[in-house]
Amino acid sequence: MGKMSKQKGNRGELEASKEIARLFGVEARRGQQFSGGTDSPDIVADLPGVHLEVKRTECLRLWEALQQAQDDAGDKMPVVLHRSNKRPWVAIVRLEDLPAIVARLYLVLMAKN
Repeated sequence: MGKMSKQKGNRGELEASKEIARLFGVEARRGQQFSGGTDSPDIVADLPGVHLEVKRTECLRLWEALQQAQDDAGDKMPVVLHRSNKRPWVAIVRLEDLPAIVARLYLVLMAKN
């Protein structure tokens, strides 16, 4: 990975963590920045049971990104956050995980209110 690409990825992780914090009112930060390990999630957030993988690229390889998130998630539910230039962030989840993720996020939001 080139220096520019790595920097874009780092900026994407920072931007996505700020969005997660804003949307859900939880602490969220870049994973490797604080933990230092390559096995750290891209974003560490107070969202129980959710693993966040960030992809800041113009051309997302959806299935590869989702597979990486699944491989890294362990017993958590994988979520891929993606944004390309001049586009909003999107979240990609397996359909079978959607009800559980929605329920968990709802509980997080209700706990904040």
